[in-house]
Amino acid sequence: MISPALYLIPSTMSDAPATNVLPQFNIELVSEIRHYVVENVRTTRRFLKRCNPAIDIDALTFTVLDEHTDPAEVPAMLAPIAGGHPVGVISEAGCPAVADPGADLVAAAQERGIEVIPLVGPSSIIMALMGSGFNGQTFAFNGYLPHDAKARAEKLREMERLIRSRRQTQIFIETPYRNNRLIAELCSSLPSGMRLCVASDITGPTQEIITLPLAAWAKKKYNYDKKPTIFLLYS
Repeated sequence: MISPALYLIPSTMSDAPATNVLPQFNIELVSEIRHYVVENVRTTRRFLKRCNPAIDIDALTFTVLDEHTDPAEVPAMLAPIAGGHPVGVISEAGCPAVADPGADLVAAAQERGIEVIPLVGPSSIIMALMGSGFNGQTFAFNGYLPHDAKARAEKLREMERLIRSRRQTQIFIETPYRNNRLIAELCSSLPSGMRLCVASDITGPTQEIITLPLAAWAKKKYNYDKKPTIFLLYS
């Protein structure tokens, strides 16, 4: 019997079999939970079926928590726990509550003294850092870079300063169809000796984690457009 708590359930980040990237405990757990708070219902339904094809999806309840959710609606999502039922939180990909709206639900649970149980699973941020060869003692995840050209240039200069002054690895992402343009922009905007790690399709069949100086990226042939990719910079 699962205790009535808030379970933070990492989801797969690629088409790899769920058993390749998730512990058996997680797969058994999702077969028992009936109430879910999710970022994307369609993605979650597919994920649960991949974990266990026998799951009766229609018997589950899904509540959406995304960037458009009214914060006032979040605490009510914990109601099943008060009734003795566990609630699972699932992001669109990877670990929930990390660069993810699920953090708001976790905060509400902590405020109310509800038990929060994070589960083991894939995180693109951590896995990319592990494979980069960069400083894992101090690092920062910046999310998406600003779209505005001036703000974007400022952000790049700020990251360069932090790399130089604090030896801090800088991690960020881009809209997938702009991945190639981002690499070209980094090559033209930052010192050629700075190193860039491009980690693409992590855990997937076309996974690549490549670290090179920007000077080498400027000459390299690549195509990361439309692929889930995370970027890391270090000197």
